[in-house]
Amino acid sequence: MRILSLLIFCFTVIFLNKQTDSPHGAGFKVSCKSCHSPKGWQLDKSVYSFNHNKTDMPLVGQHSVIDCRQCHVTLIFKDAKTECNQCHTDIHQSMVGPDCSRCHTPVSWLVNNVNEIHQRSRFPLLGAHRTADCIQCHKSEALTRFDVNGVNCIDCHRDKYMATTSPNHIQSGISEDCSSCHQMTSFQWTGAGFDHSLFPLTQGHSTVKCADCHTSGNLTSVSPLCYSCHQKDFLATNSPNHSVSQIQTTCQDCHTLAAGWKPVTFDHTSFPLKLGHAVPTCIDCHTGGNYTSTPADCYSCHQKNYSATTNPNHTTAGIPTACLTCHTVNPGWKPAKFNHTTFALTIGHATPTCADCHKGNYTTTPTDCYSCHSVDYNNSNNPNHSTLAFSTVCTQCHTTTPGWKPATYAQHDTQFPIYSGRHKGKWSLCTDCHTNTANYAQFSCASCHSGEHRGSNYTPAQCLNCHPKG
Repeated sequence: MRILSLLIFCFTVIFLNKQTDSPHGAGFKVSCKSCHSPKGWQLDKSVYSFNHNKTDMPLVGQHSVIDCRQCHVTLIFKDAKTECNQCHTDIHQSMVGPDCSRCHTPVSWLVNNVNEIHQRSRFPLLGAHRTADCIQCHKSEALTRFDVNGVNCIDCHRDKYMATTSPNHIQSGISEDCSSCHQMTSFQWTGAGFDHSLFPLTQGHSTVKCADCHTSGNLTSVSPLCYSCHQKDFLATNSPNHSVSQIQTTCQDCHTLAAGWKPVTFDHTSFPLKLGHAVPTCIDCHTGGNYTSTPADCYSCHQKNYSATTNPNHTTAGIPTACLTCHTVNPGWKPAKFNHTTFALTIGHATPTCADCHKGNYTTTPTDCYSCHSVDYNNSNNPNHSTLAFSTVCTQCHTTTPGWKPATYAQHDTQFPIYSGRHKGKWSLCTDCHTNTANYAQFSCASCHSGEHRGSNYTPAQCLNCHPKG
């Protein structure tokens, strides 16, 4: 009895499981009523509610109108293919890959945006390639194959590379990478460019043709040095004569790339060209065409000026030839200056000309006053310096104020106080007391003090015996 019950249970389970299996495959979860009706198992479009767009294969374009069985060849829906090439024969024979959607859409097999698609490929259609016929590059037996010789320019244009003579690409060893000189966006091969950063084609070189420099047709062995192309210019130049002057062949030391080699520049820091030297031509100093041993001292160029100068006569006066001691580089050598610290040119000496003191001799001119002012000393009569045997050390009484005034005699107080005591400020001229201008040694107190000790003839010394304070 137990065995019979167990068999009945197992049969029931197997029967129930058999009844729940879906003909669309195990694990199919969609409710039957989404597609079928009680009318029968045939697909009933009046009740059809299954959303195919939520699957891996949305029904758009041509897929929305085809019969389901064209894709679902069995009732097991998961066996249906979702990749284009699983249903459609690859007429391109694997030339463009298995992903049909890169070019085609479910709407139609026709492709209307070939250029746009080609831009995403390994060979974007630019310049002349944009308007070229496809068959010019895709030379295949079948129109649906896209065989190409390669994606490099030389793969299609080798015949042009070989036939070019200006310059000869083969002899010049020019790279087969055409794009290094020619623009992909161009519609012609002319107007080729080249990365000439090794030798920038600027200024005077901006308009030259390749053959102007690459004369042998070999574009790889041309020297970038100026002299290699401009040797004739170097040898023909005579202002200055570069060869005779032994000027270096490193042209860029003086020249720029400007057309005609001008303006010419040179780092003249060893001898700055300023003021009077600002506008000479090179040959003014570099006489004889010698640019390598031209001296930098003034006298070497200005010896004639030194010898011809008469105010003062530099030669006679033995003035040193170190011109910068007195002169600057101003035009005309003026103003001339000299460090006159041995004899300060101040006050009355501030404005003389050199000849006023140096009288043509600049090496033995004395610095004492009397040497220049002996005439003034001898002509002075108030007091008479010669008669009174005044000292010739003029600075004892005089300063360098013009006209020798005011004069002071500091030793006067030792003989008769006039700068201190009662007489201070009481006199204005020497003759106030020294009435005998012929003899300043004569002096009488009575000449001023006649009212005291009338009739007396006291000497100043006698007066001071009683009047010590003066």
